[in-house]
Amino acid sequence: MSISANNIYRKSWIKVPDNSDFPIQNIPFGVFITRDDVITIGTRIGDCAIDMGALQQLNYFEGIELTDDMFMQDTLNDFISDGKKTWRLVRNRLAELFDETNPILRDNEEHKEIIIFNVKDIEMQLPVLIGDYTDFYSSKEHATNVGKMFRDPENALLPNWLHIPVGYHGRSSTIIPSGFPVNRPMGQTLPNGETTPVFGPSRMVDFELEIAFITTDANIMGENIPINEAEDYIFGMVLMNDWSARDIQKWEYVPLGPFLAKNFATSISPWIITMDALEPFRTKGPKQDPVPFPYLQLKGKNHFDINLEVAIQPENESETIVSKTNFKYMYWSMSQQLAHHTSNGCRVNSGDMMGSGTVSGPNPDSYGSMLELTWGGKNPIKLNDGTERKFINDGDTVTMKGFCKNDGVRIGFGEVSSKLLPPFVRK
Repeated sequence: MSISANNIYRKSWIKVPDNSDFPIQNIPFGVFITRDDVITIGTRIGDCAIDMGALQQLNYFEGIELTDDMFMQDTLNDFISDGKKTWRLVRNRLAELFDETNPILRDNEEHKEIIIFNVKDIEMQLPVLIGDYTDFYSSKEHATNVGKMFRDPENALLPNWLHIPVGYHGRSSTIIPSGFPVNRPMGQTLPNGETTPVFGPSRMVDFELEIAFITTDANIMGENIPINEAEDYIFGMVLMNDWSARDIQKWEYVPLGPFLAKNFATSISPWIITMDALEPFRTKGPKQDPVPFPYLQLKGKNHFDINLEVAIQPENESETIVSKTNFKYMYWSMSQQLAHHTSNGCRVNSGDMMGSGTVSGPNPDSYGSMLELTWGGKNPIKLNDGTERKFINDGDTVTMKGFCKNDGVRIGFGEVSSKLLPPFVRK
């Protein structure tokens, strides 16, 4: 089935601002609360949110096999479970409905009043019920930088890193959508030069610039997913800030890896950008040496050219862009991550989320965390307001953005933005 929604010449009768992340060629999926306090599944074109539940009730998806309440739910899980064929049919239908040459909805003022909202008048929600969350560690540059700081610089990469997409299971209970603030975590740390730990607020709260992918029901327990089929089970992608407390992490991570330093908060952008929308932005990834085992080998363009940036904004001040990088630098691809994840028969379900790991590029200004940008705090970053940062201060807002662009179209992710608050105090 062709992806007619990707037609670069198509224009919408909804006005789309220049350089918008959401032209008619994007058609992302999300969940929002309308001005009438109704939770619905929707999409977005320009600065307009579109109520897909209302579209379904008004029979605009006629001819596509959908359950009666498919888009009148508070998560995308059931829609994602329906699989790639349904995703494509629905996305193509939406592109047809909002095409500037199609009068069916364009000229129906009564229906438009019910279906279309200004994004300023809605409240975005977490788009899926995330049952399981896995975070990978797939940037060679990031893993090398962290290895140099935390371990022997001559042996920065551990022996397994070039052979498997390293990952760990995170905590889905603290995954939040953009806009929700995060409290500075409390925890155990070991002060420099001391032998006894202390308990208190983390002094090294950091962001991690990541992209996460959302899966459909992929397999049954005991079954693996072949590498050449893995992408069929990926619905789409979101931006992700995997908040980290570096001082807590340094004390706790041996021998079992990340725990309380990571699971206090993970922020994601609310619109899921489909793999179909990202199809025009495929690119080749880095050369892998040594050659992976056959179950991880995949030829062709399996990475994606996604421009990424991070900004820090102190309270009541302007923001400063502190990092610019690209998702194409990742050593391990999403297909390799999913194939490896299921190689032992681990079941993957609709709505599961897999984080890429910190996205760092080859240059110092393309690193995806403050840990790297300031080299553990040794080289503070100066912000536009004249203040310096080793890590994130209370009151700072961290905003991540991402977009793809070629000669034909720009497809963006919107943003994931969260403010760091002081530690929670029980009243």
